[in-house]
Amino acid sequence: MNAPVVAQADSNQVPASGTRAFAAFEWMLALRYLRSRRANGFVSVIAGFSFLGIMLGVATLIVVMSVMNGFHIELMSKIIGINGHVFMQGADTPLTDYDEVIERVSKVPGVKVALPMVESAAGVSSPYQQSGALVRGIREKDIKQLPGIAGNVKLGTLDNFDTSEGVAIGQKLAENLSVRVGDKVSILTARGAQTPFGVAPRIKSYPVVAIFQIGVSEFDGIFVYMPLAEAQEFFNREDEATVIEAFVDNPDDMDNMRKKLDAAVGRPMIMTDWRQRNRSFFEALKVERTVMFFILTLIVIVAALNIISGLTMLVKDKGRAIAILRTMGATRGAILRVFLITGSAIGIVGTLAGFLLGLLVAHNLEAIRLGLNAMFNLNIFDPTYYFLSRLPSVVVPSDVITIVTLSLSLSLLATILPSWSAAKTDPVEALRYE
Repeated sequence: MNAPVVAQADSNQVPASGTRAFAAFEWMLALRYLRSRRANGFVSVIAGFSFLGIMLGVATLIVVMSVMNGFHIELMSKIIGINGHVFMQGADTPLTDYDEVIERVSKVPGVKVALPMVESAAGVSSPYQQSGALVRGIREKDIKQLPGIAGNVKLGTLDNFDTSEGVAIGQKLAENLSVRVGDKVSILTARGAQTPFGVAPRIKSYPVVAIFQIGVSEFDGIFVYMPLAEAQEFFNREDEATVIEAFVDNPDDMDNMRKKLDAAVGRPMIMTDWRQRNRSFFEALKVERTVMFFILTLIVIVAALNIISGLTMLVKDKGRAIAILRTMGATRGAILRVFLITGSAIGIVGTLAGFLLGLLVAHNLEAIRLGLNAMFNLNIFDPTYYFLSRLPSVVVPSDVITIVTLSLSLSLLATILPSWSAAKTDPVEALRYE
């Protein structure tokens, strides 16, 4: 008896042009469907889990990408800040003309600093401990220009470094050797004096005049700086430098810079740059960052799939209500928009909440780490096992925009299929057995 009436009502429904897009009643219905009711409480639970999934997914992506960016930027500045951008070693003949080479290199546009060094591995010991080290002979004016050393001297001073007959060591190495400023350390090298029986090892004691902290635990535990003249004598490199390091304004433009330096040095040189020395390290970071992004994106995808399942169940549950709306004049487009608003609201609010939570955590990550360590007696991000002494976090706006756009797009796409299914609901079939 009811079917003919419904068919008659459906044949006289208001045409599509009579319903204004995103009218107030569409928003009202969409928001009502999001509320928990006894009939569709399970649907609301699924919507809640979808919201939490999107929020946590977006927040996690922002935090992890910020940490990966922080690692890359911090390590780049620390490693390059202590090792330079370009390394030039003498070929064919020893580098005894380093002053002339540095003068020519310093005139190249884009070169900030060029300095000579004597570099050699050695053993370092104190009355308490011993350790391996990389000893670098350097001039006072040059060590004060090193980006990794300048401003990072924690104890002692580099003033009068050339005449101090002492050494500057990293803080971690000082802790390993249990020495302070004023204490003496012994340096042992196999490149000692030439004797009739061969080269004899050489050992000599030096007072510690300065302790620096670069911020990279690996470097703070290995570097020892001594005056250039003393290093030349100690390592049998009289009037010679083993390497010339140069710092440039734009380290990303090394190909062009190397051409200019090749033309300026004026003698055979073996030239390498920071990309060659650290390629595998930074490539590994890049791959890890990309993989982490795709893995964590799965959280958002799973949450979007929950939106699909929740909306599908909601459409089934609201089949009778949809049919009544259609017989009262609601267009297919109006029904489509109601469920689009319902699903998109979950995605938009979840994305916004994840955006705010992610920024809050990313900007306070180090404080959170220290708080958790103190509260639960943990040792999260132990500097002993990592390059850095603190957990870095740098929020890059372009990454945040990409994450938010991805989340909103996935949420919107997830609502299309259930909404289209609701719009295609036939009111006659939906009310046939009511």
